Amino acid sequence: MRIEQTPLKDCFIIHEKVHGDARGYFIETFNQRDFTAASGLDIQFVQDNQSRSSKGVLRGLHMQRGSSAQAKLVRVLAGSVLDVAVDLRKGSPSFGQHFTIELTAENHKQFFVPAGFAHGFVVLSESATFFYKVDKFYEPGNEVGIMYNDTDLKIDWKLADNELILSDKDKVLGSFAEYAASL
Repeated sequence: MRIEQTPLKDCFIIHEKVHGDARGYFIETFNQRDFTAASGLDIQFVQDNQSRSSKGVLRGLHMQRGSSAQAKLVRVLAGSVLDVAVDLRKGSPSFGQHFTIELTAENHKQFFVPAGFAHGFVVLSESATFFYKVDKFYEPGNEVGIMYNDTDLKIDWKLADNELILSDKDKVLGSFAEYAASL
């Protein structure tokens, strides 16, 4: 496991060793001991989630607040997505900044998003299967979000607005300014 620090504090790209031969490949996708040693973080994941989405589906930007704030380890099992993390930790040196990475079934990259970050992704391929681990259980009353096209964040989702497919819930999320004012 090799961990690459992104410009956002505690937000990492994880490169796993791929063992391949004529039969296919094998990857150890998570090892608690190696992750803790490489990142310095002692994260205990409690739940795995998986979704499948069509091209243009944008899920986000979501997060859990307070004691429900979740760290996530995300990856793509099939297809490709543009994955986005936004630092919403009050007092963080990277507060209000975002980072994007393309995760694909072929590049085998994983992305660690710490607690206190909003997270989302958009599907770039015809479809994608997205997998992620979280370190806290989902609590509906602690869910908040920020609109994907927030003018302060200026995230380039790599697709035109008319290509994006959002849930009704994601169409009415608040702004970054509203979130920041609530801290």
